Amino acid sequence: MRAETSAGQGSAAVRAVLHDEVRAARARGTEEPVVVDVGGGSGVWAVPIAAAGCWVTVVEPNPNALATLERRASEDGVSDRITVVADDSDALADHVEPGTADVVLVHSVLEVVDDPRAVLDAAARITTPGGAVSVLTANRYAAVLHRALAGRIAEAHRLLVDPDGVLSHDSETLLRRFDTEGLTRLLGETGLDVELVRGDHVVSEIVPTAADSSGASLGWEKELAEFEAAASSTPPLRDIASRLHAVARRHR
Repeated sequence: MRAETSAGQGSAAVRAVLHDEVRAARARGTEEPVVVDVGGGSGVWAVPIAAAGCWVTVVEPNPNALATLERRASEDGVSDRITVVADDSDALADHVEPGTADVVLVHSVLEVVDDPRAVLDAAARITTPGGAVSVLTANRYAAVLHRALAGRIAEAHRLLVDPDGVLSHDSETLLRRFDTEGLTRLLGETGLDVELVRGDHVVSEIVPTAADSSGASLGWEKELAEFEAAASSTPPLRDIASRLHAVARRHR
């Protein structure tokens, strides 16, 4: 697999969904939910989730990212709640027992692994019945749109017609991008039931930002957040977001 990952911090909306999943796990009787963060990088997701009272396993091969993760975990006092597995996402099933994870994060991973179906199959196997797999991945149509708006029409056209949604002969760091239909189909093939597909950053990465810190700027940011919340679940706006966020559940 390639070591690079796409932008994956996600929005407050993604974090809210994960918070709901942790709360649902507690409602099912697990006071301290088990979360597996596949390709967890520097702990952007893992550290806050551990701070919320969960046990987190991070599967990540990059030593520099793991060093940052360990520093963040130490600063937040959650080192004892995070287990690090220094290995590729492809090896997930070798390190986590089947049916033991309440929530599995597969964020900014499917774009860069050699076999995304194998990673999702492993994620489904380690998820406990009733648990959820959260997937955050790069959106092919956003890449097309962003290049077209930048005047890079030839690149936009190549991205549009390429089966994987990448510029395979350029310096792309991703192996593929997904659209809503393809991501939903791939998740369904693992036996998981897709419950949610939303857009993450529909326009916030392409609209001009307010330059000052005045009340007007704060008002603009509030308007943008409210728009993003509404647009994220509204096709076709959802389908041009920078990333797609899906939640799929294991029911058996």
